[in-house]
Amino acid sequence: MQFSEQWLREWVSPDIDTDTLVAQLTMAGLEVEGVNNAAGEFSGVIVAEVTAVNPHPDADKLLVCQVNTGSETLQVVCGAPNVAAGQKIPYATIGAVLGPDFKIRKAKLRGVESFGMICSEEELGLAEQSSGIMVLTEGAVLGQDIREHLNLNDPLIEVDLTPNRGDCLSMTGVAREVGVLNNLPVKWPKKHQVPAQLDETFPIKLDAPEGCPRYLGRIIRNINQQVESPLWMQEKLRRSGIKSIDPVVDVTNYVLMELGQPMHAFDFDKLDAGIRVRMAKKDEKLTLLDGKEVTLTPETLVIADENKALAIAGVMGGLDSSVQTYTRHIFLESAFFTPTTIAGKARSYGLQTDAAHRYERGVDYNMPRQAMERATQLLLEIVGGEPGPIIEAVESLPEAKSVTLRAERIERVLGITLNADTVEKNLTGLGFELLKKTDQGWRFGVPSWRFDVSIEEDLIEELARIYGYDQLPVTEPLGRFSLKPHQEASVGLPKIQEQLTALGYQEVITYSFVDRTLEDVLGTDESMLLPLANPISQDMGVMRTSLWPGLLGALQHNLHRQQGRGRIFESGLVFYHKNNEINQKLKVACALWGEHFPEQWRAENKPVDFFDIKGDVEALLDLTLDVDSIKFVAGEHPALEPGQTAQVCRNNKILGWVGALSAKAQQHIDIPGKIYVMELDMTLLAPAVLPIYRELSRFPSVRRDIALVIDAAQETGPVEALIREKAGEFLTHIVIFDVYQGQNIGKTKKSLALGLTFQHPSRTLTDEEINAIIDSCIKDLEAQFNAELRM
Repeated sequence: MQFSEQWLREWVSPDIDTDTLVAQLTMAGLEVEGVNNAAGEFSGVIVAEVTAVNPHPDADKLLVCQVNTGSETLQVVCGAPNVAAGQKIPYATIGAVLGPDFKIRKAKLRGVESFGMICSEEELGLAEQSSGIMVLTEGAVLGQDIREHLNLNDPLIEVDLTPNRGDCLSMTGVAREVGVLNNLPVKWPKKHQVPAQLDETFPIKLDAPEGCPRYLGRIIRNINQQVESPLWMQEKLRRSGIKSIDPVVDVTNYVLMELGQPMHAFDFDKLDAGIRVRMAKKDEKLTLLDGKEVTLTPETLVIADENKALAIAGVMGGLDSSVQTYTRHIFLESAFFTPTTIAGKARSYGLQTDAAHRYERGVDYNMPRQAMERATQLLLEIVGGEPGPIIEAVESLPEAKSVTLRAERIERVLGITLNADTVEKNLTGLGFELLKKTDQGWRFGVPSWRFDVSIEEDLIEELARIYGYDQLPVTEPLGRFSLKPHQEASVGLPKIQEQLTALGYQEVITYSFVDRTLEDVLGTDESMLLPLANPISQDMGVMRTSLWPGLLGALQHNLHRQQGRGRIFESGLVFYHKNNEINQKLKVACALWGEHFPEQWRAENKPVDFFDIKGDVEALLDLTLDVDSIKFVAGEHPALEPGQTAQVCRNNKILGWVGALSAKAQQHIDIPGKIYVMELDMTLLAPAVLPIYRELSRFPSVRRDIALVIDAAQETGPVEALIREKAGEFLTHIVIFDVYQGQNIGKTKKSLALGLTFQHPSRTLTDEEINAIIDSCIKDLEAQFNAELRM
């Protein structure tokens, strides 16, 4: 929210400068995001009057104006279509500077001399664009500096409020805070009660009272929409970041900024029979004020008449019933909609409005009548008209709350002692009503605009804010702390991240919300998905069940920016529905694509393949020092390519998957070339074994190479496992150094060449001992795998 400091000081004006005020607001929880200027950089612009306008003798679109500055009359050539004699205007004198470096000089335009320039709002930095010159009020004093006349030396303060402080989305709320912070009374606007001049009413029916417990309406006839909003109102709205549209809309926006109550005006002639506040019908259509047609859902609260929907309640009005320049009669609306009813509705239709922003956070349910009276009073002053009586429909409003506050609890939580007068003055200044006072403390009634206060600690927080968080004493904790034991036999996430970084991967962080379509493409079971009630956008509609969707999105983003090679990883929680429960798991996943090496000249490059990512997975598994419990098993996964997919198992439990992304998935996300991915469950990966010291043998090792002919479909893991088992403790290393398939051994066979290294810790092994071990291994391999020794 942005507001004018000058407007704030009309309500409460502490004797402090802007910087101090900004620091004060920030420390009180109303964080100031920035301070801007009310106008652009310029100097030398004064109030002047156009006394005569004549056509330019040599240009159809230029006019020759006579401008009275109060001390002299000067000739100015102007091209604005709205310039007219009798207007008070901002006049840039010779030597004036507009913007950083645009200096006004005497000029000759198509043969006619021009002494200065008549300015528009855009040229003064008061608007992004203008269609003509700026016209001032008749009371403007000739020769007065335009900055002084329009009070442009006005800092605009922008605050970023937490969702619980919707009460400060108005001048009323901010002024209340500043008044209490500086121990000053607030000059509240006078409350008006505008008497009815007509007896005419309009029926209001609350069909959905749980979403709209209070709705007020008022008919105002015979208004004049042809007039302009007063300059003071336009300026206050502009400095609040709101564009002036027409008098009726400007008044509702002004009341919004002043009191925090969203309002809306309907063209009364376009309403049928009465107002109904109801839920939308299925597939009901509504064209909004911005011209966008939406299809309403049954969960949306709407304002309707007897025949059609008129507006999305608390979000935006409809175009068909909107107030136009020709409108003569209006129906003014002021209502209270519950936050839960409005929350997320604007986003679900791709909208973002000031009204929805306030209703989602909570609007004072006792404010609609005051806002209605204030808007009526302003409208009668600006557009005239004849008001009818206020019509009100009320159902079950929120119950008034009260909270007990103990003096000893304040001291215990804050570490300070506040006297009773300070407690009462600060809380009553914030709008809390003192209901009861006892020797132990107080009971305060919570104001209707504070939806965030319900327990004692909330009141203590209010006292801490006003006292000043930076003024609270620092107290050392008195409790005893014990160090959390460190589990040595565990591979923590930091170690995994460090290893992946060492392998050349870069970490990415993606949203936990992903596109449902991508989950479907990756083969996720529909029953596992957790859809969001209020997704930020359509491509963030479900919680991720895997880290792969985020990685593929990051990969696609990089490929579109000419990053043809890459290795990325992510660690984080995944979420899924199983056995009627919502579950979450910590996982780590990787993706790699492109060439094996960065561009270089020393070695021949090649595309990455399955064994590159499998090797990286093995490097992670080595951290457990328990590789014997882990094996790779050929498997099938809907997201991975058949024949290039492996299931990683540990102690017969699925630890994860590794493989090439399926052609279907690559086609969906439009990624060329092979993509390899893996994902591991951190819960199963984390357990490790402690390293055990063994003295290095001083005796020579012996290596024997053997070549086995086995079925081509036979996995090598079980073969290697059998050799380790049968070779005994003296086998220190085993390596597969060649795999051959060809005509010499048959089409259904493959040759597996293994290198076996033996070493005894206390003596040299003999050939007879090693031969016996090799013979025993070959015998068991023949029996179990039908293996043959290749000579």
